[in-house]
Amino acid sequence: MSAIADRPEASIEPMMLYMGRRAREAARELALASSDAKNAGLIAMAARIEADAGKVLEANAQDLDAARAKGRDAAFLDRLALNGARVAAMAKGLRDIAELADPVGQVIARWTRPNGLEISRVRVPIGVIGIIYESRPNVTADAAGLCLKSGNAAILRSGSESFLTSLVIANGLSEAVVDAGLPEAAIQLVPTVDRSAVGFMLGGLDGAIDVIVPRGGKDLVARVQAEARLPVFAHLEGVCHVYVHDKADLAMAKKIVLNSKMRRTGICGAAETLLVDRKAAPTHLAPLVEMLIEAGCEVRGDPETQRADSRVRAATEDDWPKEYLDAIIAVKVVDGIDEAIAHIARFGSQHTDAIVTDDKEAAEQFLARVDSAIVLHNASTQFADGGEFGMGAEIGIATGRFHARGPVGVEQLTIYKYAVRGSGQTRP
Repeated sequence: MSAIADRPEASIEPMMLYMGRRAREAARELALASSDAKNAGLIAMAARIEADAGKVLEANAQDLDAARAKGRDAAFLDRLALNGARVAAMAKGLRDIAELADPVGQVIARWTRPNGLEISRVRVPIGVIGIIYESRPNVTADAAGLCLKSGNAAILRSGSESFLTSLVIANGLSEAVVDAGLPEAAIQLVPTVDRSAVGFMLGGLDGAIDVIVPRGGKDLVARVQAEARLPVFAHLEGVCHVYVHDKADLAMAKKIVLNSKMRRTGICGAAETLLVDRKAAPTHLAPLVEMLIEAGCEVRGDPETQRADSRVRAATEDDWPKEYLDAIIAVKVVDGIDEAIAHIARFGSQHTDAIVTDDKEAAEQFLARVDSAIVLHNASTQFADGGEFGMGAEIGIATGRFHARGPVGVEQLTIYKYAVRGSGQTRP
């Protein structure tokens, strides 16, 4: 049976409510599933991804053709595109998740009260996770795998551009979990690209969905944050900075800056602004700018950066808070670490920011004072990824003040409850 089979067809609303009820029922069963059962499901899902690789790539080719016909830019097409290596990475990600420790049932804390009550704080699944995403079909597998491992049911809503690819992946994953003895409704893909389906999910499907995770562009995330009537794990933008301190090694700075910006320009962890300490500018600014330009990156800079290289375009105030998601970077010379941190606080998005320095004290100051979900010392911002954190994969990056921040992996998809064991105590 497929991920979209056996559903009412009368209209979108009853279909969505039906999906919500099925997900809630599946979540109750998954919450009690053993680690072995969930891991068997993940291994079966990985095998199915590999077996369906040809069908997945065929569907992806159709999605890519349609996206090109709509005039989508290169960064968008890169996020949408799959190849053999990326399909294999999806399967590997599922197996990596299976290798992770099961968070469900972990005792976070335990203590005994003077009256003899034994109290434990225990990890439990959140319940039903709604994931709304746009152009990344790999999110289908990553999100489904993370939700299954953490004992949650997943309702996936793909964007129209990646719908055919996501449908093939989701159908295969749903059939794989059934073969492993788990509920089919553990993984459901919304079988329509009608935008009204998003509205129903944001309403919670009559209490069926517990949390929403948006993965996509600014417009999607802004809509979700504005309209959702339930908690949201989200970041609006990835305005990430690299600050080259005056004690930075030039060779290391060049390596980190280039990777942070140019490895993949269309991801949320790509650096969008380079800050160079004024004391380092005489030796570091021109080589860094030249390197970026020679790598095909457009540089928009302040007057000092323009003087360092005639090819630099003048930056405007609109450039400092800009998420380009393209081979463009804003560059500014700052007067020390205080100004760098102040700039990040004013223009950043509390996503990912890095300092390059050999000064340990400056590094620790930056790590402590920059209020972002991920802060790095002497490492590329492109490490802002759950897989790179050893989480197997991530369902997204959270920059809010909810219980999860940074990469949202299996542990972050749990909440806790209190188990209290007594021996007949009553309250006076």
